[in-house]
Amino acid sequence: MGSELRVDGEGIAVIFRSTERLILREFKDEDWADVHGYSRDARLTYYLNWGPNTDEQTKAFIKRAIRHQTEIPRTNFEIAVVKSDNQKIIGNCRLVSRLHRHRSSELHCIIRREDWGKGYGAEAIGALLALGFEEFKLHRIFSVVDPEDAASARVLEKCGLQREGHLREHLWIKGQWRDSLLYAILDYEWAQLNGKPSELELGDPVV
Repeated sequence: MGSELRVDGEGIAVIFRSTERLILREFKDEDWADVHGYSRDARLTYYLNWGPNTDEQTKAFIKRAIRHQTEIPRTNFEIAVVKSDNQKIIGNCRLVSRLHRHRSSELHCIIRREDWGKGYGAEAIGALLALGFEEFKLHRIFSVVDPEDAASARVLEKCGLQREGHLREHLWIKGQWRDSLLYAILDYEWAQLNGKPSELELGDPVV
């Protein structure tokens, strides 16, 4: 297991992080077919504000993800979740800096249905939390889930995020008002859960 946050000669941050079973890496053009295999799944995207995708929508997503890679400062990290044993993309995760100067970012993660129940979601989120707190020096990472999506809420709780509130009818998604549950974790809480120094070295975030 290991990680790399490399800033190239043009100041562009490049992500590569490995876990026991997964690799988190930047997207490439040729990834679109793997991504479309799950992004066209109506059941998988039921609680999300997008999907199921057409071919064109998935290709547009890949183009946006690649375009974000060259932004300076970079505030949107859309990362492929890849199984290390066969190099197959099984999902994607995202870390977006919503409140840049306050070191706060929003996290999302999606895993294809055939790999549900295997712990991949928690493994990917755990790697993304480590990236955010250790490399980007974030103070707070948060995520929102639909109140009916109990499985996603359990994964966030497993990763140490705490439920902070219930946002009522704040999103218009697929023809209806939807609620969201707000979850978050702070840097020192993550450090305590993972045996890290209780006071992480603070500084300006990379994102």
